[in-house]
Amino acid sequence: MRRVLLLTLLIPVFAFTGIASASGVNLNLVAFSTPKPVMDTLIPNFQSTSAGQGVTFSPAYGPSGTEAKAIVAGQPADIAFLSNALDIDLLVQNNLVVQNWGKVLPQGGIVADSVVAFVVRPGNPKGIHGWADLIKPGVQVVTPDPFPSGGAKWNVLAAYGAQRKLGKTDKQATAYVKSLFENVVQQNTSSSAAMQTFLNGTGDVLLTYESEAYTAQLAGKAVKIVIPKQSMNIQLPMVPIKGAPAAATDFIKYCHSKPAQTTFVKAGYRPVVKSVLSQSSLKTWRQRFATGSHVFYGISDSIFGGWPKANSVWFSQNGRMETIEQAVGGPTS
Repeated sequence: MRRVLLLTLLIPVFAFTGIASASGVNLNLVAFSTPKPVMDTLIPNFQSTSAGQGVTFSPAYGPSGTEAKAIVAGQPADIAFLSNALDIDLLVQNNLVVQNWGKVLPQGGIVADSVVAFVVRPGNPKGIHGWADLIKPGVQVVTPDPFPSGGAKWNVLAAYGAQRKLGKTDKQATAYVKSLFENVVQQNTSSSAAMQTFLNGTGDVLLTYESEAYTAQLAGKAVKIVIPKQSMNIQLPMVPIKGAPAAATDFIKYCHSKPAQTTFVKAGYRPVVKSVLSQSSLKTWRQRFATGSHVFYGISDSIFGGWPKANSVWFSQNGRMETIEQAVGGPTS
């Protein structure tokens, strides 16, 4: 009788732990908005591997900052694929991700790169080629809201950084960002929503991820991509949440494999495993990603000092962007 009772008590325990051989594993993937198309390819590709057998996914997409806060508030998550390390650090601060994630994960936890790009109308009727063109009278700019959107944060820092790389002082570069936002006509909550706004006819130029621009172009949208001579290198982190099934780490490892990195490239992302670009099938992309005379700077550059400092200076309460948005009548939270 005691043996029967013991077995009865053990059954819910096994059901709770979700033994893979019994029912498979479901992974909650919480990601920023723009990589949905490439994830729609990578997930089934992973599922066709031995490590992905029996693994299902429940993905959720949205503005990076919003998604990070949602995970902290209790949204189910096993993998976080966010647009910047700042949002991952929020998860670290709430004991949801290991503190040394950048040391224990492949490629420092970065799964793909991009740069800030301009998307303009076919034929580039406003002649937009560099940052100076964005503050000309009559040029209408679309960029997301920098408070919920990680992509918008990259755009702001790219604009500031470009001026610094052109020899401007901190004060002059900050004034440039204010002039830029005086020309901004709409600020959506995410980069994907901003792209849709632009595709619907609003604005002369959209600031976004290069990868998002290529996603639109590959989908047959009538857009032209301009990579300014000075631009921000964007690092996109993917991390497992503490307590996630082993399959979460397996998927992250897969995303760093040659086949997955090749898929990222074909979707317009710059690979973190650079050797994949040597493939003859990626010659066109290798040429597109060639740096040439471009200057790409990262968040660790001394003009930013890393994400904690950049966030404090630019995106915190009473930070520069709140002051700028108040001046131009934009969103402030």
